[in-house]
Amino acid sequence: MIYNTTYNNEDFIKETNIALGKDFSLFQKIKMKGVGSGRLMIAKMSSKLQPKQKQFSELNYGNIELRPKGILVHFTNRLERFSWAIPYYKLVIYNAQFFSIHADGNSIQFLKNKNYVENKKFINKMTDLKNTFLNLDYYDG
Repeated sequence: MIYNTTYNNEDFIKETNIALGKDFSLFQKIKMKGVGSGRLMIAKMSSKLQPKQKQFSELNYGNIELRPKGILVHFTNRLERFSWAIPYYKLVIYNAQFFSIHADGNSIQFLKNKNYVENKKFINKMTDLKNTFLNLDYYDG
């Protein structure tokens, strides 16, 4: 589900806490060495993810936040901020020519540039958390 999170949105907080779990505690964040990615350059988004008045400028960035049961993908449109909540059981990651995240028929593609290289450890951490949450020990990263 996509939410406009420019301002405090109580529905967003309630629904994401139910679907993805509450934020990690400060101790957990320190132990995990962070739960947020650096910014990633967006190459393309599926049309369903784009808000009605979405006007992509030439350079668009997004970032990913880890939660106990899923991830939040944050991106901006002009002065508005949007968040896409994805539970781990719906999350599909492709790492080919582009790094892309898919769920429920929607997708967002990130360029594999300098920003991607800087976030490689974070992406591995996200994949490990997903595999641990879903009990997928047969994937050896």
